[in-house]
Amino acid sequence: MRYELHHVSIPVLPGQLEAGREFYSRALGLEEIPPPNEFAPGRVVWFRLGEQELHLFKELDANTPLSERHLALEVDDLDAVRQRFVEHDVAIDEADPIHNRPRLYVRDPFGNKLEITQIRGPYLE
Repeated sequence: MRYELHHVSIPVLPGQLEAGREFYSRALGLEEIPPPNEFAPGRVVWFRLGEQELHLFKELDANTPLSERHLALEVDDLDAVRQRFVEHDVAIDEADPIHNRPRLYVRDPFGNKLEITQIRGPYLE
C-alpha cells in the first residue's frame, strides 16, 4: 500500500482567516482554490500546494504555545522564496545546514512553523 500527502490543515483563531490568506497567497504565493460547497462561507480557506492542498480552518483554541512541529515545503528556488519573505517583512530563521538541502524556517501569522527547502540532490553521498 502506498500513501501520499493529500493536504495539511492548519487551525486559526476566528478572525484570522484574512491574515492567513495574506500570508499564504501573497507572501508565499500559493494559489487559493475554492473549498467544497458543504463548508459555510468564511469557515475555511484552501490553497493548492503542488499536487496537494493546504487548508486553513477556524478553531477556538488554535494558537497554543509555539512548537517545533512544522510542515516542510519543497521549492525550486530557495533564494527567490527568501526574497519574497523579505519583501513581505516575514521573519526568517536560518536552519542548520543539510548537504544538498538548503533550507530556512518561517512562522505563519498563527505561530505555525514552516520549513522551506530546495532539494539539490541526495543528502547522503
